[in-house]
Amino acid sequence: MLVSPDNEPREAWGKINVESRTYHPLAHHLMDVAAVFLRLVDNPVLRERFNAAADIELSAAEVERLAVLVFLHDIGKLHPGFQAKGWPPGLWRKSTCGHLKEGWSFLLLAARQREHPFHQAMQAFRSWGTDATIANVIAAAFTHHGRPVPQPPRPSMRDWGSPLPHYDWRAEATRIGEALQHWFPTAFEEPSLRLLPSAPRFHHLLAGAISLADWIGSDTRFFRYHAPFAPDYSRIARSRAGEAVATIGLNPPRGGPSPTFGKLTAGLSPNPAQVAVGDLPLSAQLVILEAETGSGKTEAALWRFVLLFAAGKVSSLYFAVPTRAAARQLHRRVCQALQRVLGESLPAVLAIPSVLRVGEFEGERLPHWRVRWDDTDSAPCRWAAEHATRFLAAPIAVGTVDQAMLAGLQVKHAHLRGTALSRSLLVVDEVHASDKYMTEVLARLTKDHLANGGYAMLMSATLGSSARERWLHQVSRIEVEHAQDTPYPAVWCGGSSSPVATPRHAGRVREVSIETAPTMAAEPSALKAVIAARRGARVLVIRNTVATAIETWVAVKEAGEQPLLMQVQGGPALHHGRFAVEDRALLDQAVENTLAGDEARRLGKGCIVIGTQTLEQSLDIDADILITDLCPMDVLLQRLGRVHRHNLPRPVGFEMPQAVVLMPEPGLDDLTKPAFHNGLGAWERDGALTGVYRDLAVLELTRRSIGAETVWRLPAMNRMLVERATHPELVAQLVEEKGDAWKRYQTRFDGTELAGKMLATINVLDRTEPLLSDQPFATSDEKIMTRLGEDGVVLEIEPTAGPFGLPIKSITLPAQWSQGATEVGSVVPVIEEPDSLLFAVGERTFRYSRKGLELPTSESHNNGVAGRAS
Repeated sequence: MLVSPDNEPREAWGKINVESRTYHPLAHHLMDVAAVFLRLVDNPVLRERFNAAADIELSAAEVERLAVLVFLHDIGKLHPGFQAKGWPPGLWRKSTCGHLKEGWSFLLLAARQREHPFHQAMQAFRSWGTDATIANVIAAAFTHHGRPVPQPPRPSMRDWGSPLPHYDWRAEATRIGEALQHWFPTAFEEPSLRLLPSAPRFHHLLAGAISLADWIGSDTRFFRYHAPFAPDYSRIARSRAGEAVATIGLNPPRGGPSPTFGKLTAGLSPNPAQVAVGDLPLSAQLVILEAETGSGKTEAALWRFVLLFAAGKVSSLYFAVPTRAAARQLHRRVCQALQRVLGESLPAVLAIPSVLRVGEFEGERLPHWRVRWDDTDSAPCRWAAEHATRFLAAPIAVGTVDQAMLAGLQVKHAHLRGTALSRSLLVVDEVHASDKYMTEVLARLTKDHLANGGYAMLMSATLGSSARERWLHQVSRIEVEHAQDTPYPAVWCGGSSSPVATPRHAGRVREVSIETAPTMAAEPSALKAVIAARRGARVLVIRNTVATAIETWVAVKEAGEQPLLMQVQGGPALHHGRFAVEDRALLDQAVENTLAGDEARRLGKGCIVIGTQTLEQSLDIDADILITDLCPMDVLLQRLGRVHRHNLPRPVGFEMPQAVVLMPEPGLDDLTKPAFHNGLGAWERDGALTGVYRDLAVLELTRRSIGAETVWRLPAMNRMLVERATHPELVAQLVEEKGDAWKRYQTRFDGTELAGKMLATINVLDRTEPLLSDQPFATSDEKIMTRLGEDGVVLEIEPTAGPFGLPIKSITLPAQWSQGATEVGSVVPVIEEPDSLLFAVGERTFRYSRKGLELPTSESHNNGVAGRAS
């Protein structure tokens, strides 16, 4: 339908294609979104979340009233200043405007002025709840672009102007008001209903549902333009909404035979920990599983999900892991396992920004926000994969933990993420791995998730008692002797002060030979790796910083042992986080092929894989020997979990797991200045201590434990080792013993940790506070996401072949290198050299090669900033 000629009256448009001159009437778009909302709340799981947040069971008529208020989300588009965006030049001389503040002014004026075309409707709305409740529900509708919008002060009818010859906003408002009552008769015909819920949690949950509904209702794949206005369009919108929600997978089907653990795992029998998780009551919302690495925690979590899903307690899964490499590997395992139980209709989304993968299929971004999938199909949940904001709306998604935590922070579309997540079993692997800031954010998010009736499962091989107390909301601290005696493995439920299950260890008891080396220099560690690889061992080298990992890799090459290094596309490679996304996928696969595949072992050849923290957690890789920098005990045990993970044949001399821990030659005392050395200690920035592993007391306790015993029996010693290195009593004793310099450092460290926790409290989205606030989302997304560990600026570069031969289109700078690059918006030119690419951003020149992304040496080692983790 063409837009009306200039000499004819125009109806208000909600969506328009200026090039084709086609449009979708505003009334139709409003109905589209309201219809999607109704279909979303038809999901029994999401309805239960709404009931829990409201603390009542919502009736169908009450949901219909909510849909009426959802309908108003774009009412501000009636403003002639907004409509003019779709008109030819000359029909509107004033500057154009938005529609959110204009929507507020429209409704506020309607409530006050009898002659306003929406006055009668507003009077009806105000009878549905208290003024505060209606204001917050309307605020939820106006949050659909991702941020709360405050009420404007003193709106005036002059802001809207008089009717124009070609557009009469009053007449359009009258028509929309009449359609509203015709399309939602139940909402207006039931005078005896309760007042709408006033709980802030309910309004925050509603805001996310409306945002999700608007995103779906604006997708022309489901809601094609339909003009002019049709009095019976409600029927069309409701039908399209049902199709859209079903296609996307937001209400996945159930049914079929009862699931079994054997079907999930291709015939395996559950071990005691998996049995214990499977026997938990389905009413248990929070579960914590502590068990050693390689003990099947992933399968236990998937089994928990399958049982909850079959019972209708959850309708989706988000499996969160610490690193992208872990997410890639786990994604394949989850796809294979859940397809055995749920079939192929619900493939898992790989929730990594800049990656388009659902199940085994890849997508390619096209102009105009379109995506082409390599199998040309349009399967459920691909919609969720096409934008990072929508990851949590997938039926099944595997990704990094930061994607979940964005639902708990004051960042754009946090409400959408939170509401989508509310349907899920949230699984967080290696929950111990976060710092105080991230732990506080995740804890607050989990608390909100549970408060609305959601389910969560936290897993760790190395969770200390003080950390566990935080998650279980235990007030009293466990003394160190009792903490060490706590059973392990263990299953805990929310509110419990003791394990609800203590399954016996079912795996192999590993005796790990652990020794120290008195230096963290690159050459000696490279030599140790080479000697072991020459003897046929698969060697895993984990360094605390990117800079030291590169130095170690270069040392192996310069020693003439290049063939021993992990090979990618005909040459040596290492693994860390500073590679282009296309190359990162290649490196992830190479690590798995080298240390998880059987090719190297079948050929009887030794090999060396060098990397950073990207290799230490949630990865099913298996080395014969580990060479690692000193790190906190919980991290060290994770790294040890990559050695002799499976019962496989070993080369002569490596029948027993081996680990070499590289120590700073002068010890840790010098780091109390403060000082920073290869990931240990800290440097000062903005009055706080910044670094990778800043807790010197925990590092010193870890160092002493390593020196105390040369053979560790794992997992029998896990609990003792973690408590001896992390328990607050022993930390305090150590600091007292070490003297004044350590006391001063510990005071500064504690202050930095407290500041991080306080900053998290400021940055989190407090869903117990009213949605309508005078200062919503005051902090910038960029600062919040940098603290969360997000990457920095994404540089679009001239398409060119990268160091591994693959075409690359972008490079992501680490957050600490993004200063001064925030305004980059054009394609960055690339200078090709024989073995690397160069590109300039401002006054900085970056080099990209098989080493990854680097700055010039003089700048990259300044205060150790560029050598930080990952």
